[in-house]
Amino acid sequence: MTSDSFMPTAKPPRSFVEYVRSFGPGLVMVVTWLGAGDIVDTGVAGSEYGYSLMWVLVLALVIRYLFVSLIARYQLCNQHGEGVLDGLARFHSWYAPALLAAAVVMGHVYGSYMTVGMGIACRNLTRFGDTWMWASAWSLVALFLVFRPVYNRVELVFKVLLAVLSVAFVGSAIAIGPDPGGMLQGLYRAELPDHSGSRDPMLVAMAMIGAVGGSLMNLVYPYFLESKGWRGPAFRRVQVYDFLLAVTVMIVLNLSIWTLGAELLHPKGVTIDDMDDLPRLLSDVLGEAGRCVFYVGIFSAVFTSIVGQALGLAMMGTHAWLRWEAGSDSINGRYEDHRLYRWLVCWLILSPLIWTLPGMPGFVTLTLAGNSLQVLLLPLICGGLWYITATTRCIGPEFRNRWWDNVLMAFLFGLAVYGAYNAARSVVS
Repeated sequence: MTSDSFMPTAKPPRSFVEYVRSFGPGLVMVVTWLGAGDIVDTGVAGSEYGYSLMWVLVLALVIRYLFVSLIARYQLCNQHGEGVLDGLARFHSWYAPALLAAAVVMGHVYGSYMTVGMGIACRNLTRFGDTWMWASAWSLVALFLVFRPVYNRVELVFKVLLAVLSVAFVGSAIAIGPDPGGMLQGLYRAELPDHSGSRDPMLVAMAMIGAVGGSLMNLVYPYFLESKGWRGPAFRRVQVYDFLLAVTVMIVLNLSIWTLGAELLHPKGVTIDDMDDLPRLLSDVLGEAGRCVFYVGIFSAVFTSIVGQALGLAMMGTHAWLRWEAGSDSINGRYEDHRLYRWLVCWLILSPLIWTLPGMPGFVTLTLAGNSLQVLLLPLICGGLWYITATTRCIGPEFRNRWWDNVLMAFLFGLAVYGAYNAARSVVS
């Protein structure tokens, strides 16, 4: 491993222009979160409940903002100058091998439905070729971006594709004519609709909120901060503004997709069975151009998720291996320069291609399986993060959790345990 002297460094911004130019890690993070599964889930919620549960989505993303901000606070401000994974290993040594295993297994699971979704989007957009052909071609492009990554190049690609998917999703929602009054009621009326859809609205609400606290992808944000060169408390302010902008963008994108489901499907009592349903209905309203634009948005969302997950999880997996191997010794350097990083990148990007072959489970099945497996990780991740951000010996007395931070973490940990229990019970039964 290389030393800290070879790692990128940055200077904290001072002016408004410098702040705007510095923004990036938060946008990379939220575009990584926004994948094909989110598009389907948000569209399904809009189709089943109209605008009624929009407030839950916004609440879930606000909680995620607060939760991931605690992760960033530890990364930037802890008294040991260590990473979040090092703090978790300080809590218990088994966190390092557990997170290495999670990166390998869950990275493949995430990649399975993302890769299938990417292939389907390109096949349906062009009406040419097979899913596996498109998925293979774009997986090689993703591999090129992250095998020997240059963070600034990755960030630029993400910003361009974010602009593309913003035009696709927000533009489509505006074009179909949303109901502003219905949206406002859905945002401020914190109530649950009648159980008229295929899923209990209370369970939908709890799942949206609970999943944000334990997502494995929350733990890759520190690696994007580090790759940007943001280290130390001096970067806390720009990180807060950067992530606030990013989550605001994500709220707008998710609400746009929700609006499409609420306007196109809910009045007809129709729900989404697969990723093709919304584009197909858009073509009825907006014509062929509307269908193509939306598929371009889906592709942009899925491709960035594949790249971001491979980059972040490969760095986290490499860090976990080095922490496990080194024990309590200091771990410094660029994880992406380690040979294990390159092996993990190849695994995370290329192994999911097997799910694109004929006869394999479909996109929806893979998405549900991935979400179910992730729920089992919730208590492990949420509980460990609560401990290291609340304990003086880990984060230090100045930046440890305030009482309201602990209330939030207790709430998320309770939801995590509840969600994991129900997921385990459904598997057993």
